[in-house]
Amino acid sequence: MREFSFSTRIFFGEGALERLARVKNKRVMMVTDHYMAQSGTAERVASHLTDCQLTIFSGVTPDPSIHVVSEGVKVLLDCKAEVMIALGGGSAIDAAKAIRAVASKMEGNEIQIEECFAIPTTSGTGSEVTEAAVITDTDQGVKYPLVSQELRPPIAILDPELVLSAPPSVTADTGMDVLTHALEAHVANAASDFTDALAEKSIALTFRFLPIATLDGSDLHARERMHNASCMAGLAFNSAGLGVCHSIAHAVGGQLHISHGRLNAMLLPHVLAFNADLQNPAGFTLAAKKYQHIAKLLYLPAPTVRLGVTNLITEVERLMQTINIPANLRECGADMDKFKSVRSDIVRAALNDRFVTDNPRPVRERDVEFLLSKLAGD
Repeated sequence: MREFSFSTRIFFGEGALERLARVKNKRVMMVTDHYMAQSGTAERVASHLTDCQLTIFSGVTPDPSIHVVSEGVKVLLDCKAEVMIALGGGSAIDAAKAIRAVASKMEGNEIQIEECFAIPTTSGTGSEVTEAAVITDTDQGVKYPLVSQELRPPIAILDPELVLSAPPSVTADTGMDVLTHALEAHVANAASDFTDALAEKSIALTFRFLPIATLDGSDLHARERMHNASCMAGLAFNSAGLGVCHSIAHAVGGQLHISHGRLNAMLLPHVLAFNADLQNPAGFTLAAKKYQHIAKLLYLPAPTVRLGVTNLITEVERLMQTINIPANLRECGADMDKFKSVRSDIVRAALNDRFVTDNPRPVRERDVEFLLSKLAGD
């Protein structure tokens, strides 16, 4: 017996922020980053609250650390918030999820969060509907994916107007994260008819609207469709799982601090080829056949499995070129000397990553080494 469920209520489309008007006379803690606090976005969101006492914790940094979570817990305990709002990209939402979870487990804690809102300002992580959060141990240079039903936000607000200010590079990187989520979930070991439906729609929306949203960030329709695609991909992988692309991206990102979505993008064509395993003497794998199906969904020539897989990979690479995603670490300007010095640590972290066991093809040390060579541009 298997299960598919999601408990998050999702409010989406223009004007979705109006849902906050129902929050009245409450102590509210907003978890966000410095940019959101200084740009006026936090104030804009807070304006929808009614007669509330607001405390803003703006200490979230990219790849939020254990220290950030600890500081956020202190703020939460001090302000005794009844409502929490997570505002920002995946880092802010992940930090808020971890803060709420840690505080709830503290002995003697009297904090009762009545409502919790996740409000993404990028279209990428899907964190607003997942039971996962990624927290970084900066001392060890390792990203830890935390997974628990308690982390899943009860309410998500997808207002496309909050994404309009995202610059092209952020739109591109986060959009490729959406595509990676959906493609990995589609072939993950726990994929089902339910997750496939969400993943397929997310993939189709991303290929159509990511170039538009990247090249013309003012296109509200494209922004809304990418916001929806991100959420659907999150729902898909929350149930189906991910795979080796994310495992390696987590490991490399913990060391080199490159955008997570960009790392996923540079790995994705090589992971697709690895999982398809077209040279398998036993015949075409289920993953390869599902990639062929996606190629057909995108109206790419796919009369055979081999051609479908090949054209899907080519289309991913074409999308990357269109939105100016580099092909490898060298093109990205990464510190290749550091990459070489920590490579063994990256391999070890990738093999220990929570999501590597979701991958449809078993992953060994030599496989990670091979994919890292491709990522490097060797």
